[in-house]
Amino acid sequence: MRIKKFFQNKLAGILAITIGLVAAFSIHSCAPEVEQIELGYVLWDSEIASTHVVAAIIEDELGHQVSLTAVDAGPMWMGLARGDFDAIVAAWLPVTHEAYLEQTQDDVINLGPNLEGAKIGWVVPEYVPVNSIEELNDYVDEFGGEVTGIDPGAGLMAASERAIEEYDLDYNLLSGSDAAMTAALARAIDREEWIIVTGWTPHWKFAAHDLKYLEDPRNVFGDEEYIGTIVHPDLMDKARDVYNFLDNFYWTPEEMSEVMMMIEEDMEPFDAARQWISENPERVEGWLP
Repeated sequence: MRIKKFFQNKLAGILAITIGLVAAFSIHSCAPEVEQIELGYVLWDSEIASTHVVAAIIEDELGHQVSLTAVDAGPMWMGLARGDFDAIVAAWLPVTHEAYLEQTQDDVINLGPNLEGAKIGWVVPEYVPVNSIEELNDYVDEFGGEVTGIDPGAGLMAASERAIEEYDLDYNLLSGSDAAMTAALARAIDREEWIIVTGWTPHWKFAAHDLKYLEDPRNVFGDEEYIGTIVHPDLMDKARDVYNFLDNFYWTPEEMSEVMMMIEEDMEPFDAARQWISENPERVEGWLP
């Protein structure tokens, strides 16, 4: 009897271990696989805000790791087409990044707008008594014959070059960065100097300063734009939950501006993104698959 009971206990133990292993395997096999999601973006304040919000949600809500890479617009699009990036939420269309989309359209998927009501053009302080690009040749000395731009690969810079040609302007376009442009703008406003900068909406500088777009009667900068989400085709198989979330992601210029202003007030981008997410749970819930 003792031998029989010994073998019964042994059998029960083995059975329990087996059931536990099967259960553990089942749980593991049903759980979504954790993937490394690669996001590319340009160093515009608007895209820093949106990309960090997206990255925080992918990490905190969907459980994937995220790697962010800041590049110029051209390498961003080429990297996405090659599969170096899984997605971007920084496509300015239909004008600003039109050439990049034409080059890569066979290798990417356009999920459509994540923000509408965007705009690009040339911007001056409100106190400058000039209202149209057509007037600029009358004030070359006052503006120093310069338009202060951003990174040379940006579609906005290409449009600015076209504007100089189209309006036959005696101006030079200075390349730099978003940060350098906003610093030059703030410095000029402090001194009440005249300055032209490349501008886009949404951007925190419109909340910080009294600014206006110069009229563009020849429509070189186009009409209203949208910021789009573009993904690599492999993302659907790699992480369908991320694909579905990005397909749902859509917010307003006002919401983006809230994140931009937090970053401008010296919050780290991920901290600002996570604070905004914590304050807008219902909005975020609507994006999740």
